[in-house]
Amino acid sequence: MKAWFFTEDAYPYLPPDKTYDSIRVDLPSKHYDPAKGADLYDMYLDLWCAADEMGLEIMNNEHHQTATCVVPAAPIMLGILAKRTKRARLLILGNPIANRNQPVRVAEEMAMVDVLSRGRLECGFVRGVPYEAAPANMSAWRGSERLWEAHDLILKAWTTHDGPFNFEGRFFHARQVNVWPRPYQQPHPPVWVTIGSGPSTIPVARHKHIGAVFLAGYAGINAIFDGYRDNWTRFHGTAMPLDRLAYCALVNVAETKAEAERTAEKLIWYVTSNKVPPHWTNPPGYFPPPVAAQILKGGRKLALDTPKLTAEDQMMRGNFFCGTPDDVYAQIKNFYEYSGGFGHLLMMMQAGFLTYDETIKSMSLFTKEVYPRLKELTAKYDPEAMKEARARAKPPGDGTTTDYFGVEFNRKAS
Repeated sequence: MKAWFFTEDAYPYLPPDKTYDSIRVDLPSKHYDPAKGADLYDMYLDLWCAADEMGLEIMNNEHHQTATCVVPAAPIMLGILAKRTKRARLLILGNPIANRNQPVRVAEEMAMVDVLSRGRLECGFVRGVPYEAAPANMSAWRGSERLWEAHDLILKAWTTHDGPFNFEGRFFHARQVNVWPRPYQQPHPPVWVTIGSGPSTIPVARHKHIGAVFLAGYAGINAIFDGYRDNWTRFHGTAMPLDRLAYCALVNVAETKAEAERTAEKLIWYVTSNKVPPHWTNPPGYFPPPVAAQILKGGRKLALDTPKLTAEDQMMRGNFFCGTPDDVYAQIKNFYEYSGGFGHLLMMMQAGFLTYDETIKSMSLFTKEVYPRLKELTAKYDPEAMKEARARAKPPGDGTTTDYFGVEFNRKAS
């Protein structure tokens, strides 16, 4: 298993939440202090560099017009990290290509980072969360179709080396495409795509990309992971390699349970601060009509639309692994076996007011006392033995959860 350190680079110094309607999209930027923001950027970069030194991989992402993530241009951060780190794989998860008007520019940016890092880039493509439609000035309708058309253009740009080509799609039209520089890794960097339902895994499995799941919890993970495995076998006639699946959760490791509880309350800020009104969480066209109707009726909640849930609630749901090293290993192992196995753990280990020292301590304990056991666990992966392990693994509570953002991709495999 590969473990990836992740922080969304939040800006937590906000006024009382009763004084504003939403932390995303329309929170006035007068609440942002650039001096404090500069200090935070320094801290986040130092944490990523520490992850590199500890032997963890690095993940970053971007969001727009929100205090939860003040990285509106993840490629810039990756360019910095490409020169400040030495060995870690650098994952962007990801480029919201459904909301970008120029996929060729994304191809250029990612090729440049791949060369700067001498082939350490892992390139993720995402549709973008519901809150991103308004900042991007894009309709959420047919977002998944835009994603896959942009994906096709980018991969063709990366792998065409004999002169310009033209591209005519439904959404994108490009002339004289001739990317310089071309990627360091050949034929192109590894590609990741987020998945949120069984059907969403179809094009990802067909392309053999890594499918990443965010906060699906016990209730949602099996439908997604099993869907990917089944589609992989259907398309390729073999069992899926373990490294094609990734799971993202909050992770907090401490020396004692009391310390874990104290720092968990800081880390869970990522969820508890997510005050967003329905018109941003459910924009027209983002979800299929039946899902959108359920959300409007209050019958379906999103994982980040449940700010009243505590850290323990999220632990019971499989969205948060927290405690002593033994606790965290046992929690991850149980989720790993319950889900049928995965090769990448994406760990949000810093959020809100969790300090640099507290985060470093958690990272260090994970690296020294949890990570070696996870590597040993996955090294012993055997499909038949996993069937028996899945039968034994149970959610710690009732497993009730909500999906991260519903059915993210609806495009059927061609």
